[in-house]
Amino acid sequence: MSSISRLCTFSRFAPSLLRITSRNLNKVTPLRSYANLLYKRHQPLWKNSIKEYAVSQRFSASSPQKGSKSVGYWLLTCSGMVFVAVVLGGVTRLTESGLSMVTWKLLGEKMPRTEQEWEEEFAKYKQYPEFRIKNCEMTLSEFKFIWHMEYGHRQWGRLIGGVFLIPAVYFWSKGRFTPAMKKRVLAFGTLIGLQGLMGWYMVKSGLEERFHGENDVPRVSQYRLASHLSLAFLLYTLLLWSSLNELLPAETVHFSSNAILKASRKFRMFAHTTKGMIFLTAVSGAFVAGLDAGLVYNSFPKMADKWVPDDILAYSPKLVNLTENPTTVQFDHRILGTTTLGLVTALWFFSRRRVLPRRAYVAATALVVAGYLQVALGITTLLTYVPTSIAATHQSGSLLLLSTAIWLTHELKRLPKMV
Repeated sequence: MSSISRLCTFSRFAPSLLRITSRNLNKVTPLRSYANLLYKRHQPLWKNSIKEYAVSQRFSASSPQKGSKSVGYWLLTCSGMVFVAVVLGGVTRLTESGLSMVTWKLLGEKMPRTEQEWEEEFAKYKQYPEFRIKNCEMTLSEFKFIWHMEYGHRQWGRLIGGVFLIPAVYFWSKGRFTPAMKKRVLAFGTLIGLQGLMGWYMVKSGLEERFHGENDVPRVSQYRLASHLSLAFLLYTLLLWSSLNELLPAETVHFSSNAILKASRKFRMFAHTTKGMIFLTAVSGAFVAGLDAGLVYNSFPKMADKWVPDDILAYSPKLVNLTENPTTVQFDHRILGTTTLGLVTALWFFSRRRVLPRRAYVAATALVVAGYLQVALGITTLLTYVPTSIAATHQSGSLLLLSTAIWLTHELKRLPKMV
């Protein structure tokens, strides 16, 4: 009789038990305990109901992980698209296509379809300094090539905005974002918008009537080009870091003493410093590209048989040489590149003597390989007078080098404060 009484009591509570979700489960601990007790005593009779409840709880517990993975893959896709955008931007710059489109529309420019429309677009280009001073003998077919290069770069940027915005709205509405991730998503969206505006602001600098000297070459401002590239690198860094948080969480290492932990934390600080130097060297490369400084001295390691060229401080005031003198800009890029390679090499050697997470050793090795490959590409670009293919690969290599540095520092993020 007591068993029948307990069975009837449970039958009153069973519907409530089956409606329990992961959100309110902690609020009904006594009821859950009572259900577990009855389950042990009457397993054969209530086997199906309890199994149904357990399956629902398993799927409820795993859904946040699946949501986190999907957010991670979305962020990784966006970072990959930014990587491609940087490569396209480099090729656009190297083929001198960036000033071919003299207008900018938020939702995209209309591509000419007929020969008459192409002639009208070409007529617009002829009104600006690049055609009048540099490309006055350009044919319509040559103009179509550079126009398509710039058009592809702009459309890819707009595609990044769409691939970011649509899933962001979906994930936000479904509650897939944590409060911290919501702030990051807003920052990502802001950076993407700023990147587009900076791109047009940069192009406008090459369309202005400011080229009047005999040796003036119509080009975009190297300051705006460096800002445009810096924003792209910053956006890429944040997207990749956030995707790694979701897809490849950093491992935790247990240390036997505070002395060993202190050495590992110093190594992490050194890794962040090296990452900052990689970023700075890449930005200096934007000034090299903006001033065509890769064409002034095409020898290595010396510059015209001298370690320090004579015209390194030719401009006045002296400070402007750092950003406006092609010789000084190339010299600075060489020094920064060599220094960064030294830091990367030292980082790898130190990694062999430190207690680090398992994947950090792999990341440190990948970083040193990417570092030497990048320097080799830079020297090759210089000695071969900046061919488009090698120069574009060199620019892509800078982003690959930064990616490995991001991976390494990400693997070190969970070092404890004290043992």
